[in-house]
Amino acid sequence: MPRQSRRILITTGSFTKEAIKEATRDGVPLINLVDGNLLCDKMKELKLGIDVEETVDIKKDWFDSL
Repeated sequence: MPRQSRRILITTGSFTKEAIKEATRDGVPLINLVDGNLLCDKMKELKLGIDVEETVDIKKDWFDSL
């Protein structure tokens, strides 16, 4: 069985509805669309070139005013 080729199109922005529709249309080669949000999620998940830290700052003045 011949191998199917797949294309990946990556943007730091987002794809229009028309682009998504075209990428999933019958008869076109397989295209994976990776937008900025998915790209960031994957980079965090795989720890590619980034460190993820979560910080919480307590606003003492807000609690004092209760």
